[in-house]
Amino acid sequence: MRRSAGYTLIELVLVMAVLAVASMVTAPAVGRAVDGIRVRTEVAGIASFLRSVREQAVTRRQAHEVAFDAERRTLRVRRVGRDAVAGGEMRRQLSSLLHLESPTDLRPITFMPQGSSSGGSFRIEAAGPRAYIITVDPLTGRVTTKRVDS
Repeated sequence: MRRSAGYTLIELVLVMAVLAVASMVTAPAVGRAVDGIRVRTEVAGIASFLRSVREQAVTRRQAHEVAFDAERRTLRVRRVGRDAVAGGEMRRQLSSLLHLESPTDLRPITFMPQGSSSGGSFRIEAAGPRAYIITVDPLTGRVTTKRVDS
């Protein structure tokens, strides 16, 4: 007797069971990878925000100050000096995925019109062992990020 080219019910059940076990093993790893990408994107966004403030200070030839508002979880920017415009603040909201280690101890960072800054660094922590340090160089105003393991 010839066997047909189809599959038996037992073969289909076995394949479905193997696929179910494989998806149970890989799903948590995919979730962690997606969270890691979100955190890196948020940290890069904060660094980009700081670079933008430096660029504005240079192009407008006026010092700009970035301060952390712990109550609202935002970075806020204001112009410094005699010609500062009231109400002309920029803000960047921090993601709920991140928190600053000690936001009350953070000094504002001032970007000067010549490109330099008052300098500073702060540590951003995410869920798990991920943490990042964002540093603003006082001489050049350059903003860098570095991942550190907690």
